[in-house]
Amino acid sequence: MEKRSSQLLKGVLDMCLLALISEEPSYGYEMVRKMQQRGLELVGEGSIYPLLSRLEKAGYIEGYLMPSREGPKRKYYRILPAGQEQLQAWAAEWFTFAGGVGTVLRAAGIEGGSGFEKT
Repeated sequence: MEKRSSQLLKGVLDMCLLALISEEPSYGYEMVRKMQQRGLELVGEGSIYPLLSRLEKAGYIEGYLMPSREGPKRKYYRILPAGQEQLQAWAAEWFTFAGGVGTVLRAAGIEGGSGFEKT
């Protein structure tokens, strides 16, 4: 089960990172903690830093250093206008895809406990 969940997460982790950053600028460990609190326990720091770098190179986010009370400066990320546009596009794709998967599963008589229902 964990391997399957990990594979599913890889396909949407960049979208989830953009969504978190769109809420407020964040640093890496903070993003991991927020994702874990929201039910994505498989997310670790090692899995997000390559994605953050790729999102930054694509022009979707911008990194900047801020002082920290606990030690060296932290690299925070904020979303850029291109990232906001990409997030909206990915979210539309996701909801269409997830709705289709839900329809297939419900037609087979399978109900999930996630609370996600296609409207």
